[in-house]
Amino acid sequence: MPYRIKYSPDFVNHLRGLTVRQQATVLDQVGIQLTHHPIEPTRNRKPMRPNSVAPRELRIGDLRVYYDVKDEPGPVVLIRAVGRKVGNVVFVGGEEVEL
Repeated sequence: MPYRIKYSPDFVNHLRGLTVRQQATVLDQVGIQLTHHPIEPTRNRKPMRPNSVAPRELRIGDLRVYYDVKDEPGPVVLIRAVGRKVGNVVFVGGEEVEL
């Protein structure tokens, strides 16, 4: 059964800070990577250490999508944030975030 994708308001605001090309890439990859088996770790999907953003990460080049998987009335992937990784630092919404 495919997972529904829900986007948080914070994610939508973070997405606006990206270029149009980056926005399209993120939305395409979220649809491809997270609608089936979003919990299964892959080269680009992994669980994270406890943090204030989200328990899981999807890596798309230098972009990072942070998400959670819920069992609401049906299986749902909640996309919480998107950021850009520069070196060892991640910027979400233009601000440095500790993960």
